[in-house]
Amino acid sequence: MQGPIAGEGVRIRLLGPIRAFVGGREDTLGGVKQRTMLAALLLADGRPLSDSQISRLLWDWDPPSTAGAQIHTYASRLRKRLGVTVPITRLRSGYRIDMSQVWCDRVEFEELVRAGQTALDDGQWAQAAELLRRALDLWDGEALADGTKRLAETEGLAWGERRLAVHESRIEADLALGRHRALIAELTGLVAAFPLQERFRAQLMIALARSARQAEAVRLFNEGRRLLVDELGVDPSPVLTDAYQEILTGDVVRVPAQPRRVLLDAGSGAGRSA
Repeated sequence: MQGPIAGEGVRIRLLGPIRAFVGGREDTLGGVKQRTMLAALLLADGRPLSDSQISRLLWDWDPPSTAGAQIHTYASRLRKRLGVTVPITRLRSGYRIDMSQVWCDRVEFEELVRAGQTALDDGQWAQAAELLRRALDLWDGEALADGTKRLAETEGLAWGERRLAVHESRIEADLALGRHRALIAELTGLVAAFPLQERFRAQLMIALARSARQAEAVRLFNEGRRLLVDELGVDPSPVLTDAYQEILTGDVVRVPAQPRRVLLDAGSGAGRSA
């Protein structure tokens, strides 16, 4: 395959299936190993990854005897596919990517989340809701969905948790804007999908109570308490009990509780988890 010429834009998506778009054309990157290597280098955020780190993500703990040669081949093929705007550089016993000319959805997601979380902390509810919604709109399914199993286990699960945390913060902003009725259907689906996620349950309780459906909100709390005891052997956390008390006293405030800050540490990428 002939690589792109200099100056063509490269867009790479990791928040869903791993894909590259070169000059507007989609490239599936030639197989799971090459996709995984590219994703790992991008998640490292410009830091070098050693051959052993890459090997572990590609073959887990059972690499072939030709692992080094295969990694070299994957790097060469990626260079041809992505061109000079995505320089994959060999550094001693490893590789790195210069991301200065690459658009990656993961980077944009982090930037939007940081700005959205700052707006939320400052009480700028409309701005926070818009920024966090734009961050969530970048997703197209499970992150790193078609990489190796090892990549999914070490990175995909963590990104899924980040996505849920951002979802919670965006809903906090929408609740503060008085959008409780519009949120009920969305939150009902989230509670069904994540029944042990207490913040989604608490948010749904508040949305129901503000919509004059207090009995349903109380029933939702009791169901959650039973689930936590039966499944985990623990009592509800203050996230759930505080919402319950606000409903019982009629003191369901519009301003959200102190939101949970979403930590997106660029240093927690594939290079460290591998």
